[in-house]
Amino acid sequence: MTASPTARAAALLQEALDAYRDEPAAVEELERYRRRLAEPLRVAIAGMVKAGKSTLLNAIVGEEIAPTDTGECTRIVTWYRHGHTPRITLYPKSGEPRILPLKRANGRLVFVLDGARAEDVDRLDVEWPSPALLSMTLIDTPGIASLSQDVSARSTQFLAPEDAPSEADAVIYLMRHLHASDLRFLESFHDDGAGRPGTVNAIAVLSRADEVGAGRIDSLISAAVIADRYSRDNSLRKLALGVVPVAGLLAQSARTLRQADFESLQVLAGTDREARERMMLSADRFRRSTDPEGLTVEARTSLLERYGLFGIRLAAVLIRNGFPDPTPLAHELARRSGLDALLELLDRQFQARAEALKARTAVAAVENLLHTRPRQGTEALAAALERLQASAHEFRELRLLADLRSTAVEISPELAAEAERLIGGQGAAVSLRLGLAPDAGAAELAAEARSCLARWRELAGNPLTAHSALETCRVVIRSCEGMLAELSGAKVA
Repeated sequence: MTASPTARAAALLQEALDAYRDEPAAVEELERYRRRLAEPLRVAIAGMVKAGKSTLLNAIVGEEIAPTDTGECTRIVTWYRHGHTPRITLYPKSGEPRILPLKRANGRLVFVLDGARAEDVDRLDVEWPSPALLSMTLIDTPGIASLSQDVSARSTQFLAPEDAPSEADAVIYLMRHLHASDLRFLESFHDDGAGRPGTVNAIAVLSRADEVGAGRIDSLISAAVIADRYSRDNSLRKLALGVVPVAGLLAQSARTLRQADFESLQVLAGTDREARERMMLSADRFRRSTDPEGLTVEARTSLLERYGLFGIRLAAVLIRNGFPDPTPLAHELARRSGLDALLELLDRQFQARAEALKARTAVAAVENLLHTRPRQGTEALAAALERLQASAHEFRELRLLADLRSTAVEISPELAAEAERLIGGQGAAVSLRLGLAPDAGAAELAAEARSCLARWRELAGNPLTAHSALETCRVVIRSCEGMLAELSGAKVA
């Protein structure tokens, strides 16, 4: 039985520890990566200033624990981990870490830096008892392309350091439009080399998607069209697995729906449609309107801040059309916001191959150590590293996925699309790889896998197949064989 990716990476780290046992700094670094293998997957949320990173993080977690204002804390890299009791720890650039006071105001967690300046803080570590944080650690990063070069540099250095693997195993990148600076950042996070971050660990989010249609009820439909166009853009396609439109503000507020919000939305839903639309021609007009009775200025302001015009419109329509209770309404608003689609993509692309992503980071650490601190007696370690990079099928799939998305493989577009699907480009589950329904039975899955295996074996044996495409065939064949072994009950790598 072949060992798992993390087991093989752990064995490699142990060999490296043995080889560098008399270098305390190297040992400390390697031990850190060994501990990281046992941790949940690290997923960073990145993007330009005001892209909605903290808002999206709150939506994923289901609680308002990340600061969404423009204060000092948004300039600091902040980790959100699962913990049985809430706690915030400040790690200064120099000195000992200290626990910060926990304060909440209007349902939000308030960060109090206790006299520290943002530039003197290395990171904040937030422990929170959220089920969403059991399987992944979320990392909120300062805005890229900030007016402050120091703030931008902090994110870039954290996510794409020049002399070490990234602190994140995967990244959700938020953008309001596709800019050259977005592509530059994703390119810095991307590397086709084995063991390096690459295509498979980046997902793009068209954030604040409700603003695409100026808050109209069909805004997300317009945003979906734009997201689909971006996802087929060759310059972005090779850097990100997909583009998902998300109305982050609505997603956050749907996951944290308050009874007072629901009651205000009920009042609005009970008004005449034309009158309601007139009062919502603009945010200012909605705030100043005197109709309907019973909806105070404070309540209107709260709705605008938490839902925006798009969210208010959508909630009112949903309440009138079969969602008269808070919980079903909250679930439907979250679905309509695009959050469910993003969570599904995270699950099938990141969580399903979490072991491979974490192992790849550990392998990159050993590779970097050998490169930056060469020494006598590491020949066996270098050979073990090379064998792992060449033989680990998970890494070969990830490398091929990068090649297919950068059009570096000499096969037809139809075969390239099939190869990408079979190696997990649309998700690691067998049904997704084979392009079948999620409820397809084992017999149907096995029959399709055998058909794909025969087709790719025939292609590999065809003398007209380009030599550069043979490695693609070999990887796809191994993936098909792995699926058949899994379906037959065998454990595969």
